[in-house]
Amino acid sequence: MLFPILSDLIKIDDILLIVKNSSATSEIKSNSLNIKQREKWITIGTNDDPAHIHLNSEMIKTVEFFQEEKPDRTSFSVRFFDAKGDRVFAAFFTKMYDENNKLKIARKKLYDNLIHKHGSIIQI
Repeated sequence: MLFPILSDLIKIDDILLIVKNSSATSEIKSNSLNIKQREKWITIGTNDDPAHIHLNSEMIKTVEFFQEEKPDRTSFSVRFFDAKGDRVFAAFFTKMYDENNKLKIARKKLYDNLIHKHGSIIQI
């Protein structure tokens, strides 16, 4: 269930993948990344890339789609939580607005299509 969502996300250009803990944050753009799963580990990118992610699929328990209202725009993301409810991974949709700060309908449709396909909250 987790692998299909991640596969769909990395197919979309300009998704910012973020791994975060209390001491560090790592950010990787989704453009042209590979994905594979071997046992419990999902690898986004390849080991030869300058940056890649190894995600323990057994530790992710919930995936949620978020739309956050900011002062001048809305932020769109998909967030991945562990059993304690801590966010361990996220995918943020970037380049959602044009130069006039208008929402790009085609980008929003990509986000909406993922919700329609997977649901807005997924229990793993």
